Amino acid sequence: MASPSTSPAPLSAELVLGKTPSLKEPKLLGGVLYWLEQRPQEQGRTTLMARRGPDQAAQELTPGPWNLRCRVHEYGGGACAIGRLASGEPVAVFVHDGDRCLWRLSLSEGDQQPQRLTSPGSDGRFAGALGGGLIDPAGNRWIGVLEAGGQDQLVAVSLLGGEPEHLHSPVDFCGYPALSPSGQHLAWVEWQQPCMPWDRSQLWLAEIQADGLLSAGRAVAGSTPADAHGCSVFQPIWAGADLIVSNDRSGYWNLERWAAADADTTASTTPEWQPLLPMQADFAMPQWVFGMSTHAWDGAQLLALCCKEGCWELGSLALPEQPGASATWRPFSTPFSDLAELCAEAGTLACVASSATEPSGLLELELSSGEWRHQPAAPCPVPAEAISRGESLWFSGHGGLRTQAWYYPPAGGGHPEAPLLVKGHSGPTSMARTGLSLGIQFWTSRGWGVVDVNYGGSTGFGRAYRERLDGQWGVVDVADCAAAANALVAKGLASADRIAIEGGSAGGFTTLAALCFTSTFRAGASRYGVADLSALAADTHRFEARYLDSLVGPWPVAKATYEARSPLQHAEQIRCPVIFFQGLEDLVVPPEQTEQMAAALKANGIPVEVHLFANEGHGFRNGATQIQVLEATEAFFRRHFQL
Repeated sequence: MASPSTSPAPLSAELVLGKTPSLKEPKLLGGVLYWLEQRPQEQGRTTLMARRGPDQAAQELTPGPWNLRCRVHEYGGGACAIGRLASGEPVAVFVHDGDRCLWRLSLSEGDQQPQRLTSPGSDGRFAGALGGGLIDPAGNRWIGVLEAGGQDQLVAVSLLGGEPEHLHSPVDFCGYPALSPSGQHLAWVEWQQPCMPWDRSQLWLAEIQADGLLSAGRAVAGSTPADAHGCSVFQPIWAGADLIVSNDRSGYWNLERWAAADADTTASTTPEWQPLLPMQADFAMPQWVFGMSTHAWDGAQLLALCCKEGCWELGSLALPEQPGASATWRPFSTPFSDLAELCAEAGTLACVASSATEPSGLLELELSSGEWRHQPAAPCPVPAEAISRGESLWFSGHGGLRTQAWYYPPAGGGHPEAPLLVKGHSGPTSMARTGLSLGIQFWTSRGWGVVDVNYGGSTGFGRAYRERLDGQWGVVDVADCAAAANALVAKGLASADRIAIEGGSAGGFTTLAALCFTSTFRAGASRYGVADLSALAADTHRFEARYLDSLVGPWPVAKATYEARSPLQHAEQIRCPVIFFQGLEDLVVPPEQTEQMAAALKANGIPVEVHLFANEGHGFRNGATQIQVLEATEAFFRRHFQL
């Protein structure tokens, strides 16, 4: 396997973390590119940015203390909607985390100040969580999701101000509203417990009446928990009068079209959906947050992101004129294989993109010429020739199934004495991505090999690959992480005595379970990881309250399985050092999980370190915290591996 041609100096944590902003949810409107920028150096504050032309400097539209953040379903997303009023005035409507209220900001040039739309309660914050919305110009209102009192609602808020007006109540969850070009119809996604949106979900469609309320609402695609053969839908958009959605009923999230949906919602029969491009590839991703986008309509053509065996590509689909005919996929020639959050307008597209050697940034592409430009969030501190590039590693995983990971050789190349870091991604329904990770380069520059595992259950390989984890969390993921490490040892690329594993959230659970139930690993690092499945089933947030039904088994019927898989119940089987990191404001995995697990290991005489962060939740947003976590992890592993 290839290795960097030169050995870089070890990268510092300050260089790779803590300063580079995360760029999110780009949107094009009137030739202006808008995006959200989350800044770790400002304790994770998120601000709205704009660039009014390719040669123009970026402008911050919401300077501190504005902090754009949605907390619907805890994971949020979709904190800002960009659109036009009926008058043509461009506006943004956003959620400010300081009071959780909706605010309106005119995007016309000049010194504009946000205006509050909803009122805070007696505690100074709006009652409930708002987000994931859009602007309805005809109604002069924002339409989005309100989560309050243990219930989702579709609501509308006047852009002149006022309290949310109820539009629709789903059985459990809803999101991703899409307004038709005529303004007469609204589409959205719903799902019900115990399913997550990527397990089974439905596309709903309703008419918008003259008074702005919804009527004739009904499910037009997808499935419910009661359906034996489940499928999920992702991101409805309108392509003129046609409705487009990703549906994985074929085994992959492929794009489908309902022609003239904007004029046909009153039909009594279920519409015929036309598969546009049957492929063994995914045109969607798990809907953990609002604001995700993998396809877009620029007014004339359909653009999309497509994932084949863990790699993303960008292209267009020529829509067929004849019913039942397949579209043509036309990939664009760019060097980027990690792509997300696509938007388009009038012959231009934009998305967040990175490659093996280019850090994440905003990619803009002119469709007529094919010319593109990429603006990284921050310059890359590593010469391209010194970057360790991920190599696809296929190996025999749990049950002998073909399983994939990305292997990053250490500086100088893999060898039988090289330490190896195994990374288990979060989710667990997520994926190991291919874009440049300076966090991984931090390790390879210090002589570590890194293997980022797409264990069974990961996204990017179709529904069957995702469903390997059904009922098998703590078994399949653990076995696959161990098998990836053992495959590299067998190739002579790593030392069997110097293998560490690390992960956050669900990846933290995989880490702890791997330390319990395999003999492969010699040290571990858990960031806000699950230690007690039974406690998590009884005490977690609403969005994931029934997630474990599919990953482990129905609670409490499967209590014995929960106990058998919980690291806390088997702490005596961990015989190697472990370091823990936990935010004390975590509502997804309560801090007690980390504290109890660490205490059990200490009682058994196992070397343990615990780092608690008072102002962090589930996932660390503060750059100083991120730096401390990386430095402490490396020092802990180095000390115990005597490196």
